[in-house]
Amino acid sequence: MNKKNVLITGMSGRIGTALNKFLGNKYSFTGLNRNPIDGIRNVTADITDLESIIPHFRGQETVVHLAAALSTGVTIEDIIDRNIKGVYNVYEAARITGVKRVVFASSGNTIVGYTLDSPYREIESGQYHLVGENWDRITHLDPVRPNNPYGASKVWGEALGRYYSDYHSLSVLCIRFGWLPKEDRPNRDPRTYSVWTSHQDASRMVELCIDAAKEIRFDTFFCLSNNKWGYRDLNHPKEILNFEPKDRAEDYR
Repeated sequence: MNKKNVLITGMSGRIGTALNKFLGNKYSFTGLNRNPIDGIRNVTADITDLESIIPHFRGQETVVHLAAALSTGVTIEDIIDRNIKGVYNVYEAARITGVKRVVFASSGNTIVGYTLDSPYREIESGQYHLVGENWDRITHLDPVRPNNPYGASKVWGEALGRYYSDYHSLSVLCIRFGWLPKEDRPNRDPRTYSVWTSHQDASRMVELCIDAAKEIRFDTFFCLSNNKWGYRDLNHPKEILNFEPKDRAEDYR
């Protein structure tokens, strides 16, 4: 059986590196980066330049869009350039070239504003004794509450994906990733025990989105590991994609 052609923007980043490790033998990956990547088939182009990326979208069944200005150490101009204009260019290139699906790397930053309130504030700070027995996890249907311009730009990417799905017949699946550290484990910050996402679990979520039924035209999923104090809903991705994370933050206590 021929491998599915999948283009990954920003493949040199942490998630892209994990995808190559866990899924590189399953799909025919091509990385699209501003700079060359050693050991991976890749092309050099910049998502801020629509004309430069269009040729590399041709012949791809799915695009996994990871490239972005990050949440720290960047200016608002960087965010506008890469996370607003760049995201538009990715969707538009997919439309022009007939790509069937875009998997958009969104972020938990789209809803981190909820941690200003109980019980999420206490959960993130590790004050578990103040958390009652019955509390609701945040779902993909709850209103967005970004905590910074980066999170707001990810809200834009989700909304734009909805537009391209509704009006241009592009399947768009948005993944609100949690925290993926290089060390692939929680650290001493109590917050990490609620939002940690292992490289393996993140890769599994992307795999399920790539292979999801073509009838799924648009959806949004939280992606975390199986954390006892994870406050973002994982029932929806389990119901739609059969996503069941394997790793647990509590194993590192």
